[in-house]
Amino acid sequence: MPNRALKLYSVAHFTVVTGNEHRILLIDPDAVNNYSGRNQSMKINFAIVSTLLSAVTLALSPPPPVNADGDPAGQNKEIYHQGWIDLNKNGRMDIYEDPKAPIDKRLDDLLRQMNLDEKTCQTATVYGVGRGRSGAEPPLKDELPTAEWKHRLWKDGIANIDEHLNGIGPNGKSVYATDIRKHVWAMNEVQRFFIEETRLGIPVDFTNEGLRGLAFSTATSFPSELGQGHTWDKELISEIGRITADEARSLGYTNVYAPTLDVSRDQRWGRIEDTYGEDPYLASRLGVEMARAMQKDYQIASTAKHFAIYSIAKGAREGQARTDPQATLHEVENIFLPSFKAAIKEAGILGVMSSYNDYDGTPVTGSHYWLTERLRNEFGFRGYVVSDSAAVEYLYNKHGVATDMKDAVRQSIEAGLNVKTNFTPPDDFVLPLRELVKEGKVSMKTLDDRVRDVLRVKFILGLFDHPYVEDAARAEKIVNSPEHQQVALRAARESIVLLRNDRHALPLNKDIRSIAVIGPNADDDNLTRYRYGPNAVKGITVLQGIRNKLGERVKVNYAKGCDVTDEHWPQTEVLPEPLTDKERDEIAKAVEAAKKSDVAVVVLGDSPNTVGETASRTSLDLPGRQLDLVQAVYATGKPVIVVLLNGRPMSINWIDKYVPGIIEGWFPGAQGGTAIADVLFGDYNPGGKLTVTFPKTVGQIPYNFPTKPGAQWEGEKTRVNGALYFFGHGLSYTTFAYSNLKISPQTSSMVSSMNVNRRGSSLAVREGLNAKITVTLDVTNTGTREGDEVVQLYTHELVTSVTTYEKNLRGFERVHLSPGETKTVSFTLSRDDLALWDRQMHFVVEPGKFKVMIGSGSEDIRLTGQFEIQRGN
Repeated sequence: MPNRALKLYSVAHFTVVTGNEHRILLIDPDAVNNYSGRNQSMKINFAIVSTLLSAVTLALSPPPPVNADGDPAGQNKEIYHQGWIDLNKNGRMDIYEDPKAPIDKRLDDLLRQMNLDEKTCQTATVYGVGRGRSGAEPPLKDELPTAEWKHRLWKDGIANIDEHLNGIGPNGKSVYATDIRKHVWAMNEVQRFFIEETRLGIPVDFTNEGLRGLAFSTATSFPSELGQGHTWDKELISEIGRITADEARSLGYTNVYAPTLDVSRDQRWGRIEDTYGEDPYLASRLGVEMARAMQKDYQIASTAKHFAIYSIAKGAREGQARTDPQATLHEVENIFLPSFKAAIKEAGILGVMSSYNDYDGTPVTGSHYWLTERLRNEFGFRGYVVSDSAAVEYLYNKHGVATDMKDAVRQSIEAGLNVKTNFTPPDDFVLPLRELVKEGKVSMKTLDDRVRDVLRVKFILGLFDHPYVEDAARAEKIVNSPEHQQVALRAARESIVLLRNDRHALPLNKDIRSIAVIGPNADDDNLTRYRYGPNAVKGITVLQGIRNKLGERVKVNYAKGCDVTDEHWPQTEVLPEPLTDKERDEIAKAVEAAKKSDVAVVVLGDSPNTVGETASRTSLDLPGRQLDLVQAVYATGKPVIVVLLNGRPMSINWIDKYVPGIIEGWFPGAQGGTAIADVLFGDYNPGGKLTVTFPKTVGQIPYNFPTKPGAQWEGEKTRVNGALYFFGHGLSYTTFAYSNLKISPQTSSMVSSMNVNRRGSSLAVREGLNAKITVTLDVTNTGTREGDEVVQLYTHELVTSVTTYEKNLRGFERVHLSPGETKTVSFTLSRDDLALWDRQMHFVVEPGKFKVMIGSGSEDIRLTGQFEIQRGN
């Protein structure tokens, strides 16, 4: 970034008293608006502020960052040159400072110049301001650099700063977390400390969360990842990734912890809402689209989580459990690894978060097999691995495989971990690591390898050449812009699944005179805000969406009816209690609202307290008094529609039997109320399909897709059998016909490849196909409304050396069709789509006949065919 002198055209002059200090601020509208770097020749401290700010507001701002001598930081740094930055301040362009040099040469040059302290500082995270363990002082107390920073561990640099000024935590209401221009300025000032005040000027990687949009106060709010999965729309997921990345980089964040690539197999699990669903193929395809879009032009890094086998802990427990995954070796390969493998090989993700759990007795974060042999050697990962918070500490204080923190540091760094993250000071990891290197217990080569990965990502992201956000005005323009909100509205609409529509109960007629909107989630926008997404946005509730849709001509009668949970929940799930007088009164108000109305819409589901991280359940029934509420409203005899806003499948057996219209909305984000109103009244035709199975009772678990032959047999008369709704289910206001299935070629042969795959310590010759299999079919909208159909392709090899799943999802396409319109849908099946893990754990294609099943759901197959793979000569 070149050295620039700022030209002052008109100056507003304020003298501000802050404590014992008088500060004079010279603010020029043009200079401020165009300012992207620090003036090197004028001794003036600039903040990117509006000229409309009052002197009182300015007086409340913290002082500018200072260096160890108490002077304004950076004002005399003559390090910025045309096209490069003199990061080590030696007056010449070193190789690592040369933007035109190959990255490997830049890495070698920088590593040669780094001392032990600087190297080890690139292996740890500092959590953002105010974030620390409960009852402990946070590692980072300052929003902006202070003189103390020159005496803290990160005086020699740091790998990353996580969630700084993103609106979460005790500093969440800070002006630097809520005012975009001030936020950008503050992020630049923190980055400036590392560029200007450390010896080698190694930039920091600003990491953040981003599962429903970026975790920033006012970022664009999208549906939960589970809701996104229910769109089955690869192009839309790519758009969400692009927007998340664009908003992140414009705000100064360069690495986003998304997507979650875990596959949820147990509906009780709290974090099911943070996954795309229960199928590995779907998670792979959507995960690749998300990650690839996030990393387009490498404006940010995508860090996928949680590697590996994280989502199937014993009993679906969360919190301090998250151990002892209940998965066989074949399940691990077939279900839990494909999404990570695809994101690495196809999208080239630059980050992976290592998980808390063990597998078969070995904690993943301390496993060379998982973090090096599988992740790097086999999958080809070239980014850096960051630990989930406290995953390193768990090696000794939970798993008991390390004697103390120092031993846990050694095990994790040798396993392949690059960066330790926790809410504790980075010193906890860095200082023991320095001792281990000095003692010869961790080699310098190992340390160099780990640091090289971190620095490589920073070079790829361009942080050494463009460390600052250069256009705060653009950030202010694009973050949660009207254009981005339209994409969020599209996502909310496409995520909605029509579960039931008996006797065409939906859509509702707009010509009604009155409508009751009832339920604990009818007018609660808390579901919009999220720990791992936007946290201060105002959402449109279902009640607001309906009012906006119908206007003043329709009387809207609202009653909450009950809370999501009752006072003694979850104990009341096993020890039911009678309704209290207050609960009866609230339900009675809802009944009266329904009686006064032509139709009742009852909005039920989850709250942030019933699902999410550390919020697994022992029941899938509606919590609290919600069933009592809907039964009472139904008893009025008025038409009833149920809308679910929830984070996991629910066993809504009574509702499914008696309520004719059921809409599944998941957590739809800030635009959710508008989207649901559009579906209720027919302005949008729902086309979402389930990516999770709805069991009838928690006693059926595990109950999921895909499943092995006979594993979910439905013949026992002593059990409740069948699912409420199967994987892939979803209705529409129109109808679709499938025809003209073609499979070409009907026969393909295997061919051997000279490439050799290494899986752990075993070798397997890779075999391919002499021709890929192409499957085409026609889909026609045979109804009277335009709509979307999700065409699903499943395969099953008829005879194999090991048992395989009854149906393997191997293709899907969301197609929009006008009434009477026909489109041809095409799928291509490759070698990996047909391969299996054999008895020797080799990933091979076995010759034989394959059945192809095309349908609108896993249990709604419309077309079938076959092809054969023959053994080559």
